Amino acid sequence: MNRKNKSIIQNRPFLNSLIRLLGDASRLSLDLFKIMVPIIVAVKILQELDLIKYLAVPLSPVMKIVGLPGEMGLVWATAILNNLYGGIVVLLSLLPETPITTAQATVLCTMMLVAHTLPIELKIAQASGPRLIFQALSRLGSAIVFGWLLNLFYSSLNLLQTPVAILLRQDTNDTSQGQSIYSWVLDEARNLIYIFLIILGLFMLMHLLKKLKIIDYLNRVLQPFLRFMGIGPKGTAIAVIGLTMGISFGGGLIIHEARSGHLDKKDVFFSLTLMGLSHSLIEDTLLMVMAGGHLSGILLARLLFSIGAVALLVKISSRLPQAFSDRFLWGDPR
Repeated sequence: MNRKNKSIIQNRPFLNSLIRLLGDASRLSLDLFKIMVPIIVAVKILQELDLIKYLAVPLSPVMKIVGLPGEMGLVWATAILNNLYGGIVVLLSLLPETPITTAQATVLCTMMLVAHTLPIELKIAQASGPRLIFQALSRLGSAIVFGWLLNLFYSSLNLLQTPVAILLRQDTNDTSQGQSIYSWVLDEARNLIYIFLIILGLFMLMHLLKKLKIIDYLNRVLQPFLRFMGIGPKGTAIAVIGLTMGISFGGGLIIHEARSGHLDKKDVFFSLTLMGLSHSLIEDTLLMVMAGGHLSGILLARLLFSIGAVALLVKISSRLPQAFSDRFLWGDPR
């Protein structure tokens, strides 16, 4: 046997693994895109028809509950339906006429972090097993309660009451305004390709981490923390993916792990509930710092609130009838 053929045989396990990873990433990306594309198109139609502003009307009283001007309801409504960048663009456009303090900006940024891009992220959660209605109520309700608590804390102690300083500028954060349909389609296609590459990279990373037994190490390190919130050791990977990468980018791998059969549906439910309240801790946190949010709220308080909320949910759900939980809280992946 010549050296070339021997090299091919030796590399065959690697090639087989790579082909398998490409296949898995392609199938899961397709499943994810089936969820994302119709929602992206629907949101674009709402934007073109200028209908998002009507969602802000019922949010105006909520803004006043959390100590914000009613106009800021449009900022949150845009983030809920679209994404954080869209919400920031609206915020920048409102600030000249509706100035806010650093404390108010922190409250608004934190509410946006807890509840944004909900049409896509809720469908990903639903595809992984948790019930859509509960996930929607938990994120919207948590955002309001958390915003109220933060406002109470800052106002009671007279903290962060200076005018907000925002590092971002509108022309650097949004290209969708006045964009042609052709340009929009190209941008969204690039985004989908980017998501596929991230999913492929995550699959490769997970494969490597399992080979190196780093996942086992993470399980041991995070097990006490996750056990406190009712998440079993096998849920470590899905929790870490969501907390660091976010639900949209990590969605394919989240769905894969949920469908693998290795995770209990309760682990998936508590993991996704946790990451719904705190996800993409690096990228989104930095973005909100540039949008005027203070780390005390958008990172530290958000983590503490998320841990406490999920731990409370674990206690409550343990007392609920199994039939109720199966119907309203969690189910099997789709």
